[in-house]
Amino acid sequence: MTISELFIYPIKSLGGISVTETVVEEKGFRYDRRFMLVDPSGEFMTQRTNHAMALLDVAIEGGDILRVWHRHRPDDVLKLPLTIPEHTNDATEARETIKVTIWDSKDVPALTVSDDADRWFTNVLEKPCRLVFMPETTHRAVDEAYARQNDAVSFADGYPYLLIGQASLYNLNQRLDRPMSMLRFRPNIVVAGSLPNEEDAWQHFKLGDMDFYGVKPCARCVLTTIDPQTGQTGREPLRTLATYRQWKNKILFGQNVLAKPTGEFVLGTLRVGQPVDVIARQEPWLAPPIAGLN
Repeated sequence: MTISELFIYPIKSLGGISVTETVVEEKGFRYDRRFMLVDPSGEFMTQRTNHAMALLDVAIEGGDILRVWHRHRPDDVLKLPLTIPEHTNDATEARETIKVTIWDSKDVPALTVSDDADRWFTNVLEKPCRLVFMPETTHRAVDEAYARQNDAVSFADGYPYLLIGQASLYNLNQRLDRPMSMLRFRPNIVVAGSLPNEEDAWQHFKLGDMDFYGVKPCARCVLTTIDPQTGQTGREPLRTLATYRQWKNKILFGQNVLAKPTGEFVLGTLRVGQPVDVIARQEPWLAPPIAGLN
């Protein structure tokens, strides 16, 4: 088995970026979900209720600039620094720290980015919103029921990494009238060479020479029913996944993952093509098929 794809999503719930290598940090891949849009009350915003966010694409320019644009208005580009300093000597770039909410994570400290960014997103989404950034000093804890060593997470829903096997998507697509791309499921790591849904049972595994741990299969929501190309929503893939991937009223697809801490800020680097080696397995939440369709 090998790593076949790697993705980062610099702004939560906006377009992703396919990369050939990425730096592994405590909160997730470098630049992954370090930015987030919030409403005036500080509540996080996603495609679940703002489908137009699916049409906002992002790209990294020159190694330190993040470009954002609406797919239907490619000439109206917002440019942001990839990282926002917590302190600056420039009075015109003074940052405000506000408290934001992501699911059950309350009062998470975040930096405002700029009035220009707030105006741009408010205009393009036609809803008042602010863009915020997670500084390194913010520690948002992973759910204590699943954390191993005081693990932290960025603005991602709950865990630093999401891993999916290519065979799992192929298995699903064999059941659908119209196949879907992996982009529907917004993984960070895609693995080639595994059996369908085999990742459910990976308790301890290595990606390259780095240790990772399977936390629990990812419970999927209506966001997966939004077409990332059009922003339109439908009933799939949840309707089909419910026929063979339902457990206690949750529909599971992909594995939430934690990286083993090393005591260093940078844990290592992952690259497409590196080997995937399973060291220990656990009883899967749903029994994976041996081969092909079940």
